[in-house]
Amino acid sequence: PGHYQLFDHVVEGLLSLGLSPDDIDLVIVTHGHPDHIEGVRRFWGKDTKIAVGEMEMELLRKIAPHYSDALGISDFEPHILLREGSLEVGSLNFEVLHTPGHSPGSICLYLASNRALFTGDVIFNGGIGRTDLPGGDSSALKESIKRLSRLEIEYVLPGHGDIVSGREDVDANFREIESYWFGYI
Repeated sequence: PGHYQLFDHVVEGLLSLGLSPDDIDLVIVTHGHPDHIEGVRRFWGKDTKIAVGEMEMELLRKIAPHYSDALGISDFEPHILLREGSLEVGSLNFEVLHTPGHSPGSICLYLASNRALFTGDVIFNGGIGRTDLPGGDSSALKESIKRLSRLEIEYVLPGHGDIVSGREDVDANFREIESYWFGYI
């Protein structure tokens, strides 16, 4: 859900779709960096469930004594801990994929029925997630990206930037990432 202070942008986006935060039943956090987890506070005390990857939650618990007050998540405990495998959300069946590299417990969500991949900060349109933050691992990120590139994908929906749509553009994006970015990480 982003940074807490910038959450009004999320609200504006929801309103443009005829929704509000009260309409959200589930928030899935792809990884525990501030720009992806601070906004969960806006859902506390509501009926919204919060889901976090189990491995990422282990890391968050370790760093909590040092950063939780700054992030505003001092008493954060998700409703759902996600593991690699199937996740049913209403009538949709997602595949939860453990994709370490940008963070140790990073996850992506693959919706095979729509060939849509929600990538968090693993890959972007023309780029990749940083590995210079605590817990980052460039070798693991490369392996995660290679794994994702083998999926049948029509849409890449990253945590930042533009969506990549169309199989040719998705494949070209993976080729660009591997040929350019792999040399730097």
